[in-house]
Amino acid sequence: MKIKKNDIVLITKGKYRGKTGKVLQILSKKDRIIVEGVNISKKRVKPKKSDDKGKTIEIPSPFPVANAKLICPKCKKATRVGYMIKPATKPSEKPQKVRICKKCKKEIA
Repeated sequence: MKIKKNDIVLITKGKYRGKTGKVLQILSKKDRIIVEGVNISKKRVKPKKSDDKGKTIEIPSPFPVANAKLICPKCKKATRVGYMIKPATKPSEKPQKVRICKKCKKEIA
């Protein structure tokens, strides 16, 4: 998956189109992500003890990763993600596969 945890993404489709948020969790088997402050659902919780009250909790729900674009930390634009093979610096190391921004061609950490 090209989007990772703690990336900033722009929502491109659906009810929350145009909003940005930080990726909290990735569900790779289902191709879904959970983004902070986006796609909020409410869940009612029963009281645990007799003197407690029930409450409503807001929980971010997962949505398809195809509905989000990564915001490049360098150029601050919503972009697609590409990969580049970085050659090994030492003979004992393997070459590294790194993510790059398709617009500014810079490496994404």
